[in-house]
Amino acid sequence: MSENVFYFILVQTSAIVSGILVLGSLGHMVYQRREPPSMIAWLLAIILLPYLAVPLYFILRSRKLTRREKTALKLAKRGEIPDHEATRIDMVLRNNGIAGATFGNRFFFYTDGVKAYNMLMDQIASARHTILISTYVLRSDTVGKNVLSALTRKASDGVQVKLLIDCIGSLPLYLYQWPLRNLKKAGGQVAFYMPLLARPFQNYINLRNHRKVFIFDDHTILSGGMNISIEYMGPSPCERRWDDILFFLQGPAVFHYREIFTEDWNHTAGEDLAMPDFMPVPIGDATIQVVPSGPDIQSDALYEALLFAVFSAQERIWIVTPYFVPDKSLMQALVIASHRGVDVKLITPAASNHLVADLSRSSFMRDLNARGVDVCLYQKGMIHAKAILYDRRGVIMGSANFDQRSLFLNYEVVSFAYSRPIIDQCEDWMTQLLADCTSHLPPPGRWRRLSENLMSVFAPLL
Repeated sequence: MSENVFYFILVQTSAIVSGILVLGSLGHMVYQRREPPSMIAWLLAIILLPYLAVPLYFILRSRKLTRREKTALKLAKRGEIPDHEATRIDMVLRNNGIAGATFGNRFFFYTDGVKAYNMLMDQIASARHTILISTYVLRSDTVGKNVLSALTRKASDGVQVKLLIDCIGSLPLYLYQWPLRNLKKAGGQVAFYMPLLARPFQNYINLRNHRKVFIFDDHTILSGGMNISIEYMGPSPCERRWDDILFFLQGPAVFHYREIFTEDWNHTAGEDLAMPDFMPVPIGDATIQVVPSGPDIQSDALYEALLFAVFSAQERIWIVTPYFVPDKSLMQALVIASHRGVDVKLITPAASNHLVADLSRSSFMRDLNARGVDVCLYQKGMIHAKAILYDRRGVIMGSANFDQRSLFLNYEVVSFAYSRPIIDQCEDWMTQLLADCTSHLPPPGRWRRLSENLMSVFAPLL
């Protein structure tokens, strides 16, 4: 075969394969009935960068898992307050298959990284039977080493220790697992969620486990936005520390967090970790509803509840989030709420820890600001907390950011708190944040505006 014929066949074969892949990706988008902004973003990416975008599409592809990948998560409807006592947003969630709110919980939260660290270490030290931890980030810094040492001591004492870590969120630890050796030797178990090296092309690597759930003896939960590293918590104050939330929970709602961890662990570790045969007894007066979201939830229950909260608000919607990339419906809901006279505030860091995230959010923030929404830029550093206060009816806290990644791609978990003392505590904390905010959005230069608008087009892919 001559060289010219070889190259002709190679070029023709490449063109045919490329065409099949492009048509396949387009057909998959139509089959999945993706949202128009997502389809437009992917189409634009395929047109501009076909050799990069097409493989990426097949790697990232679905946002809901098939039955072969993971069992759909369904929380047991145990201990719910009766329907006639449930709030309307509770009913929205129930009708999406989420377990209803439970009464009798003890709930409070920390925004101080030192107090949060001390609480975490105290809970580890006092655990007698089981410690179950799921985290997105675990770094081998001072805080990470201290936590691993404490877990190792408990495992040596016979306490059952299971540590679930997201592979991408903790990529350095995944690639170099030496810091975990003592914990494993002591009998502790470690599993990485969707490891890259196990099935690199069948991994749904775009679907990350962003949940932070720390469970002690099936009676106490620590959760919120804090991961395990010095940016989030530590034994002493630190200039690098971010503003974040870690909440403490005891009572019936603990059972639902245990269900979420059990499903995630069994899927990742291939085990059959059993659920406890008891539900924690009422211990406080807080009404809490645990709401997981992600690829293992059949509906977009959290998203729907957020939309309902914004549309039904009469007094205020205050949002604290480090990253802000809403979809068109949420944007429109916030604008309409502002036009109805609702006090809508977006509290976010003046500069986050990701330039791409800042570019992606800026056009949305400018649009909101121009249409009457208070965009409050925090000047004292990074806010990593995620919380939404709606009227005086409830507050939402957990791992989910106010962006499309958290609402449609990641595995997340939040708590809806319906009790007045929690709402008041959250209002006081947000008011303190507002004291260190400015509302001035500096006008963008020509290149900055171009970058912001371009990133807003590709926001559905982030």
